[in-house]
Amino acid sequence: MAKVAYYPGCALEGSGGPYDKSTRALVNALDLEMDNLRDYNCCGAMEVKNVHPMLQTYLSARNLAIATEQMGLDTVMAPCNGCYHNLKKAEFELATSDDALSTVQELARKADDPVYTGNVRTLHVLEWLMEELGPAGIRQRMTKQLNGLKVANYYGCMYTRPRQIFPEKDQGPDSESTYKPHFMDDLLASAGAVNTDFALKTACCGGAHTLSDADTSTQLVLNLLQSAEESGAEVIATECPTCHSGLEMHQVRAETEFGIRTTPKIIYFTQLLGLAMGLSPRKLGIHENVSDSIGLLKEKRII
Repeated sequence: MAKVAYYPGCALEGSGGPYDKSTRALVNALDLEMDNLRDYNCCGAMEVKNVHPMLQTYLSARNLAIATEQMGLDTVMAPCNGCYHNLKKAEFELATSDDALSTVQELARKADDPVYTGNVRTLHVLEWLMEELGPAGIRQRMTKQLNGLKVANYYGCMYTRPRQIFPEKDQGPDSESTYKPHFMDDLLASAGAVNTDFALKTACCGGAHTLSDADTSTQLVLNLLQSAEESGAEVIATECPTCHSGLEMHQVRAETEFGIRTTPKIIYFTQLLGLAMGLSPRKLGIHENVSDSIGLLKEKRII
């Protein structure tokens, strides 16, 4: 199995701490190999492009160059949708624009940074697990079952958009789909979950507008929560720290500010897979989630 450079980005060192904890615990339980990306920087997130679009590209390219030029690895694994999106966008831009590539390389030389030369790719943790193990590999390593837990799988909007930066997707039934992603569905089903027919799995959660327009973000999250509830889901599985935090915070806000209560629990997919591997809720950071799912997990005899 290939070793990857693990890029947690900013969110997994902060509000996404349970995602980082559960990712590391799951990777260890599955005997996969990853090294922390050395001396990494912010991927450029959303704000940097407002200063200059090329600055965002350079920041992402620097991370990719560290992996390949300093660590000798050809794959960067990013669990955060925002980081994954920005790194993939940099890959695409530098592969299709000679001007962008020469600009980024010149900036790296001036900063005495590793120079990006390509030959490195970015994978989301979902894609890495599917590539290395797939549903069959997960099933072989399980020590427990998710016991028919009804799950709405929420991918968020940045995992599949814009489509042109993901040329490896939409390449047949075994590849990921940008129109109807299924990797999380496949992995959780192999662990004993029942995936519900959740219509809004790639709809926006409004995460970028939480501070500037909280009411709009709450309404967008409420759309997701109510759609998941209508599908029969007991849990919304997430694979993005921003989406996860937004769902948790605005689920509470919808009830306290607008009197609208919804019941699905918000749990990272890595936490759910970790439970199927027999890992404890504490080791997976489930007690650190705002959404309290312990009662439900006990009721379903998963823990």
